[in-house]
Amino acid sequence: MPPVFPMLTVLSMFYYMCLRRRARTATRGEMNSRRAIESNTRALPINVEIVQYAKEVLDFSSHYGSENSMSYTMWNLAGIPNVYPSSGDFTQTAVFRTYGTWWDRCPSARLPFTRTPSTFCSQDYVELAFEEPVYPTAVHILETYHPGAVVRILACSANPYSQNPPAEVRWEILWSEAPTKVNGPQARQFTPCIKQINFPTNLIRLEVNSSLLDYYTELDAVVLHGVKERPVLSLKTSMIDMNDIDEDEDEEKFACGMDTLNKQFSIVTLREWPTNGYFDKLPYELIQLILSHLTVPDLCRLAQTCKLLYQHCCDPLQYIHLSLQPYWARINDTSLEYLQSRCTLIQWLNLSWTGNRGAISVSGFSRFLKVCGSELVRLELSCGHFLNETCLEVITEMCPNLQELNLSSCDKIPPQAFNHIAKVGSLKRLILYRTKVEQTALLSILNFCSELQHLSLGSCVMIEDYDLIASMMGAKCKKLRSLDLWRCKNITESGIAELASGCQLLEELDLGWCPTLQSSTGCFINLARKLPNLQKLFLTANRSVCDTDIEELAANCTHLRQLDILGTRMVSPASLRKLLESCKDLSLLDVSFCSQIDNRVVLELNANFPNVFIKKSFTQ
Repeated sequence: MPPVFPMLTVLSMFYYMCLRRRARTATRGEMNSRRAIESNTRALPINVEIVQYAKEVLDFSSHYGSENSMSYTMWNLAGIPNVYPSSGDFTQTAVFRTYGTWWDRCPSARLPFTRTPSTFCSQDYVELAFEEPVYPTAVHILETYHPGAVVRILACSANPYSQNPPAEVRWEILWSEAPTKVNGPQARQFTPCIKQINFPTNLIRLEVNSSLLDYYTELDAVVLHGVKERPVLSLKTSMIDMNDIDEDEDEEKFACGMDTLNKQFSIVTLREWPTNGYFDKLPYELIQLILSHLTVPDLCRLAQTCKLLYQHCCDPLQYIHLSLQPYWARINDTSLEYLQSRCTLIQWLNLSWTGNRGAISVSGFSRFLKVCGSELVRLELSCGHFLNETCLEVITEMCPNLQELNLSSCDKIPPQAFNHIAKVGSLKRLILYRTKVEQTALLSILNFCSELQHLSLGSCVMIEDYDLIASMMGAKCKKLRSLDLWRCKNITESGIAELASGCQLLEELDLGWCPTLQSSTGCFINLARKLPNLQKLFLTANRSVCDTDIEELAANCTHLRQLDILGTRMVSPASLRKLLESCKDLSLLDVSFCSQIDNRVVLELNANFPNVFIKKSFTQ
């Protein structure tokens, strides 16, 4: 009879691993507050599950709608569903600003940062507050049109309704996955399998990537299921997946790598080795090239192996281009402090999404730029809600070579602060989407920043007279190549005439949802005749666009690649055929809600012009 001791040993080891996992995932710092498992009991007392819709939308990176309306805005995610289970394009849903890859194929497209980890693919986000903090058991996302954009769901330890700010703000990923293509645009309830966390939350963040979608994704509501007491099952009834152990270990490795940004960048002692193996035989430049493919956490880990690699990992040449956006949840003042000595040569810096809820202070940001700002050419600060007037003043003083500045959705910056940007005369790209920039500051910027090539003023609601702004652009910004005037409410044919006469290098122009422009004034004909280099033209929701306008575009703008005429009632199939025959490079044509263009016409045009994506949206 074979001995049973080896089997007992294996079982003991398995039981030990289960207990070890239970200790890590079920307690982590709270073991002394509660015993998770009691002898001869099946589980802790049963919790009643709480089901709640989002109470409030706290923050978001972009939306299709207006700042002064509810149509297509992120604010529609608060409360009960408005549309679900219906499918289609509805104004009562939440819609982000972009979809597909079209925005990466236009003149205003920016070069991507290298070293972005493959696990980070988020393009937009929205943060939702719920009434009751709970331990999440499920998250339901009601998607009503073109689902499949959500790629990450996170939970925050901070209670947005608490009067006492927490000493530490933690974010945990409940679920994450690469973008996937969903067959069909129909509505669905998306309920991914989420990870159990060890703190209650009433702040949920959704991150999306719409690059695989054929149209804008539309979200109707988010439902959070959870319990007030922490759910811990006994070993008798819970099944332990061995893969979960590996996942936890991978997560701990990731956390350790990110903690090095705060704790382990500075290494006091390293073990002395007699040789560095083959690395001693490699040229310095070759090692630098190899390490340039590593992400920031990997560089931090590698720096701890030996003095040679520590020297390479800390070389400022490794940090010429640095994106900290993928690590937004862990970046704080301490991170920036440890990075200072390594970023003295930095030229591109991406701090988008970072620093919120007190993680980065004004003084911490200022100290970093005073050391590292002299060589900066590109600075991305999208959704940086810690930014104030002092920060903009430091940017303009410490970054004399700055050419690109992104302040998209930095809606906490006061209006008067934007005057400082006029001091950066070298600017070539300025993104002020959803900011509180006002007219006087913008006129000053246009007057002194004559090198501007790309300018975004989408949803800037505090500008009183866009005709005056357009006139200044025409007079001062002769090199302008792309201009975003999305949802500017008061530009007229006069401003368009000044713009077209002075900025004849324009290749991209977004006049979507500009209700004061009327085709009867000849403004669109004037655009077509004065701007022959146009590659992208958005006239979204302008009901007055007519056949004459389309025919002028066909005759004069033969390089056109993207055209959006959503919502017009005056364009016929005949004029679209002329456009498609003339503009051989056209790849996107949005004719959604164009009353004369029915599905039969779209099918016919698709058959004759297969290289053009012709979009026809619908509502059921």
